[in-house]
Amino acid sequence: MSFARAIGFYIALILPVLLLLGYLLDGLFNFTTVAFVFIAIPILDFIGGKSKNNIDGDNAKLLSGRFYFKAILYLWVYLQIIVVIFGAYAVSVGKVDNFLEWLGFVLSTGLLTGGIGITVAHELGHKSSKLERFYAKALLMTVSYMHFHIEHNRGHHVNVATPLDPATARKNEPLYFFFARTIVGSYFHAWAIEKKLLAKNGRKLFSFHNSMIWYSFLPFVFCGILVLGNWMITSTWHFQIVYFFFAQSLVAILLLEAVNYIEHYGIVRKEISPGHFERVKAVHSWDSYFNISNFFLFQLQRHADHHLNATRRYQVLQSHEESPTLPAGYPTMILAAFIPPLWFRLANPLLEKHQLRAA
Repeated sequence: MSFARAIGFYIALILPVLLLLGYLLDGLFNFTTVAFVFIAIPILDFIGGKSKNNIDGDNAKLLSGRFYFKAILYLWVYLQIIVVIFGAYAVSVGKVDNFLEWLGFVLSTGLLTGGIGITVAHELGHKSSKLERFYAKALLMTVSYMHFHIEHNRGHHVNVATPLDPATARKNEPLYFFFARTIVGSYFHAWAIEKKLLAKNGRKLFSFHNSMIWYSFLPFVFCGILVLGNWMITSTWHFQIVYFFFAQSLVAILLLEAVNYIEHYGIVRKEISPGHFERVKAVHSWDSYFNISNFFLFQLQRHADHHLNATRRYQVLQSHEESPTLPAGYPTMILAAFIPPLWFRLANPLLEKHQLRAA
């Protein structure tokens, strides 16, 4: 039964297949992955329905240790690196040779590296295993967002649903304003967190011990390796690889931050004294229980339980009756968020209803 459940999470492997298929079919088929994520998955969500079923304590402990749940995450790390290398090759050989094809290919790649890749990095980055944390950083390197490992774990999880958190969207804040605030704010917040840690350990800010220096620098090194490796094979410098690498990184980053936007939109923890807030509860995150998108996103949509139990494995995350719930899965809600009037019309009544119930 547990193995059958694990198979559901392997459907994420459909996306690399669709990326390759779109590339081989050429032209507008490069948008195949985009269409699948934002058209097919929402349809499948409503066909597949929702589940709020929870796994009990003994079975949860058993499932948490099953390697085949980890295996798909580990596999994705290597697969994502291969996808980015393949993308660099694809744009260098000239088959993706006009802007529309290039746009479809970049968007499709970013959906893989951001939608699945950062989700996997998020899952692995919360674990105590050095290998899993290394894999998380490797994935974040491929999307130029390594500081997420610091800011999310030591910043967002502490300050979520407070004005101190750049990754918590405010009520009536348009997604595009949120992008500017969270992308800049999260980066500098990660620097502040790292600076404080270094000072605590008696180390200088500008030293080899500063992870933020490494995290800021390594994506450029990786991109340089892609360009150099391609030159060694083709004997030609293909600098369009640089455009591709940072463009797919931008798509992945915007997708991540769009997810952050909908996960805590408008929710605020009570300030019990100046600068001190009530503890994080299940009421401080939006949940979604649609089966198909939860399989693709490794149950990231059971987000309230993740904030209550950050180290809990994705396969045993719980539902909570008191959590506010979204009317659709993340792919549908992300589309709505990109149209602010539509988002406010959908989300604000739900937010206000939740605030009254939680008061």
